[in-house]
Amino acid sequence: MGSYITLLRQNPSFAQLWYAQVISLFGDWFNIIALSGLVAHYTDKSGLAVSGLLLARVLPPFIVSPFAGVLIDRFDRKKLLIISDVMRTMVGLSLFLATSPERLWIIYLATIIQFMFSALFEPARSALMPSLLEPNDLLKANILSNVTWSVMLAVGAMIGGVITAVFGITVALVVDCASFALSALFLYSIRVPSVPLTVNNPDSPHKSSKGFWDGVAYARRHPNILIILLVKAGLSVGSVDTLIIAYGTSLFVIGENGTGSMGILYTAFGFGSLLGPALLNRFNNGEVHKMRRLMIISFACVTIGWLSLGLAPSLWLAALALLVRAMGGSATWTYSSTIIQMSTENSYLGRMFSLDWAAFYLVITISTLLTGQVLEIYGNESAHAAALVIGVLSIIPLIAWVVAVRWVEPYMARLALTTGEAQNPVQVGTANHPI
Repeated sequence: MGSYITLLRQNPSFAQLWYAQVISLFGDWFNIIALSGLVAHYTDKSGLAVSGLLLARVLPPFIVSPFAGVLIDRFDRKKLLIISDVMRTMVGLSLFLATSPERLWIIYLATIIQFMFSALFEPARSALMPSLLEPNDLLKANILSNVTWSVMLAVGAMIGGVITAVFGITVALVVDCASFALSALFLYSIRVPSVPLTVNNPDSPHKSSKGFWDGVAYARRHPNILIILLVKAGLSVGSVDTLIIAYGTSLFVIGENGTGSMGILYTAFGFGSLLGPALLNRFNNGEVHKMRRLMIISFACVTIGWLSLGLAPSLWLAALALLVRAMGGSATWTYSSTIIQMSTENSYLGRMFSLDWAAFYLVITISTLLTGQVLEIYGNESAHAAALVIGVLSIIPLIAWVVAVRWVEPYMARLALTTGEAQNPVQVGTANHPI
């Protein structure tokens, strides 16, 4: 913990970005628990209706992400972050009008608009980080950001479940709106250097351009980056949120509309997200090729978690299975984001992260739709079978990543011999890492 405190003290602008993340995430988990419980209540626990809410969270970002990446690389990233928070605050206020089943459409519409701005916020935040940090701080900063997501998931879900169950959904929505507004205030105090502190790929012979297809061409020219852009998509086979809601609202119900049991399951998922990087980082020396190999283990944890969830006979064993699933997903997410930042030119970071998120949102949209359809047709009692099927399917990205690692490392070694130096050299700590 001391090293992370030092990181925040030595980088005040990154600290402000981190504070904004903490506050925003705290509100997010109030939002999902409150709205999931409300939709389940208004629709008599319809699996399709709940999946519709989740689709409203993931489909708009998939559509918006390509345009968001271009904006992030063309305009001031700090200002885009502030605009995103302000707009999400204003949209969140409209949720107070959803007071009956007849006004359910307000929840879906507000969620769609809110997550269109989220599609701008997350890639912009990731793209801004290298401008605020020295190269040797990037991995530590990404771990801190991911740990923060994990802790706020655990704490936010737990507190959100309790407060929503005790004080009602209105209080949870107030907290959600206030979180975006306070996040914008922290972002306003960030000072962005005119020259990025992290200079990535300085020897690139290609002139930077700001178009979307130029970003796609850049990824194709750098296959070591291209394969990383597909990692989050591989993690998204199966909808965790849909099954958590099904388990919490129908199979193992605690609290009003299952808000208590959803809080427990999300809390377990959050603690798992915290444990994954913490355990694997004991074997991580900060080299890109080491992170690629550790991601094989984390992908395997994802598969084990899904299969265990499908076999879980109780709430607490389901929570344990979700913990294992989250351990693998969290480590993989952290390492893939760090590799993108270490390997990509600053002028292309927005588009690379937008492509990264677009691939994620595409797969999670399909997964959410299919999982919701299964639960709608066969009932929430089929959640166990759905988790088992997802576990089997998750073996595919695991095998694909093993093949990708076995191909890309010899490719990078050959490239280094051909050019006389490594592609995308980045100084991290005390070592130069070619692959």
